[in-house]
Amino acid sequence: MIDPLAEVVTLLQPGARYSKLVLGASPWRISRSDTGQPFYCVILEGGCRIAIDGHEPIELRSGDFVLIPAAYGVAMSSLEPPLAGADTLAPVALGNNEFRIGAADCPIDARMMVGHCSFGSPDAALLVSLMPQFVHVRGEQRLATLVQLVREESREQRPAREVVLSRLLEVLLIEALRSAAGTSAPPGLVRGLSDSRLAAALRGMHEQPTRAWTVAELAKEAALSRSSFFERFSRAVGVAPMEYLLTWRMALAKNLLRRNEGRVAEIAQRVGYSSASTFSVAFTRHVGRPPTQYARDQQAAADGT
Repeated sequence: MIDPLAEVVTLLQPGARYSKLVLGASPWRISRSDTGQPFYCVILEGGCRIAIDGHEPIELRSGDFVLIPAAYGVAMSSLEPPLAGADTLAPVALGNNEFRIGAADCPIDARMMVGHCSFGSPDAALLVSLMPQFVHVRGEQRLATLVQLVREESREQRPAREVVLSRLLEVLLIEALRSAAGTSAPPGLVRGLSDSRLAAALRGMHEQPTRAWTVAELAKEAALSRSSFFERFSRAVGVAPMEYLLTWRMALAKNLLRRNEGRVAEIAQRVGYSSASTFSVAFTRHVGRPPTQYARDQQAAADGT
């Protein structure tokens, strides 16, 4: 059986590009602006508050994991934040990718791993649109075990420490996406898969992307009325059913074009289009370039020209 989340994660090619250990001594506050980069935070000890892209702050405790697939503004503070207007000194580098934040004469009461993931796929932005805006996982034993391994590895100066941390964080990233399912999850693929009715329709789209799906047929897969399915899918996944199908087909098409796996007409058929011309029109509208030009540009980039 096709696993839609596994397909998206595989195409994303996630990795732990950069991480640092932050030691917090309350009170402290820090904010940063990113250009849509994937950001994560693992609370190893203590806790903090985090506000993502202007949303209300979330309280994080030991063992919590937060993933933001595309972060633009992240503000973090100690559980008891500084007084309004009080400045927090810039983080002090301690060496070995460790930093201390807060007053030097205050005891450390929080330890966390923070950093950026990397999504190796050139189509990352397209695929991220299928993911929740943020993922917050708490109370999952498997994640707690992974966090414990990260905590132990971050404390030791053993050989290949950075390599091991990178691999652990990759697994933590994938496990977090798997664990975040539920009706309380933000809209996205993960929340859609947590609904057994919607999951049946999502699996159908992923198993048979070439099928000429209609909303009525997808509703039948989900054993729902057409109107109920459309509303339930749009609310849970964050996009309408046919928009999701189009996004997924375009992600598959770009992957096939990038790997030079067939002529445009063959790729059109493999992603559900009856003719090369119909596919080319849809691809150009969605991607901004005709498929032939996209394939040439990707080949040129791969060749370094």
